Amino acid sequence: MRKHPLLNILLVTALCCIFLPLAVVLLWSVTGRWPWPGLLPESYTLRTVKELFFGSASLPKLLLSSISLALTVGILGTVIGVLTARATELYRFRGKSLVYMGSFFPLLVPGTVFAMGIQITLIRLGLSDTVTGVILVHLIAAVPYCITIMTDVTRSVGSKLEQQAQVLGATPLRSFFEVTLPSLLPGILSSVSMGFILSYSQYFTTLMVGGGRVKTIALVLVPYIQSGDRALSSVYSVAFVGSALLVFFLFEGTIHSIQKGEDSL
Repeated sequence: MRKHPLLNILLVTALCCIFLPLAVVLLWSVTGRWPWPGLLPESYTLRTVKELFFGSASLPKLLLSSISLALTVGILGTVIGVLTARATELYRFRGKSLVYMGSFFPLLVPGTVFAMGIQITLIRLGLSDTVTGVILVHLIAAVPYCITIMTDVTRSVGSKLEQQAQVLGATPLRSFFEVTLPSLLPGILSSVSMGFILSYSQYFTTLMVGGGRVKTIALVLVPYIQSGDRALSSVYSVAFVGSALLVFFLFEGTIHSIQKGEDSL
């Protein structure tokens, strides 16, 4: 089936809007001097690349801490999303609507107010300036999105196959892991991906709760942008966007492989 020419034009335009600015940022990351109105830089330098790998913030260590923290948030948020979605979609109990609506309360509070309020609470709990505190505050921001994704997926999957497995003698735990979980897996990966992106891009809450001790790539990137050093801010931006896209495409590739396997069955 051939695509409509207008659809191809829109697709090319969208790709240009994404990759052309990224190409300019990539060029800025190795630029020594680029005065206006020159079309291309006058000089190039590897100073930014050296700073990226051998500077005060070592990129491998920074990426490892950022990715591991964001993955932890995505996984924990998805677990909460699965449990909440199954409770609200498959069971009847008092206050069910309140539980569902309460999951969206963090979205109603402005980010600055939320960060200052949660920081005071975490100081009293002894979790300020710790990785645990940062994970908790990121988790609060990611949970509404994870619950929304898992609620839609759980509603579409339903519980009939799981009930049928229990009728045939499977335990509730076995019927969930062997029947329902494979059907939920694409949604679970999407939820983890969403939680990862939300956590990976957090700056203000990480700064407030982490106190500058918990290092993430977003925390290092923003001061370079504010300093006006375009070359250093560009090279960190490329590292930030590239690492986020790499993890995102890994999730999307896994989801596509799972769906392709299901279609072939």
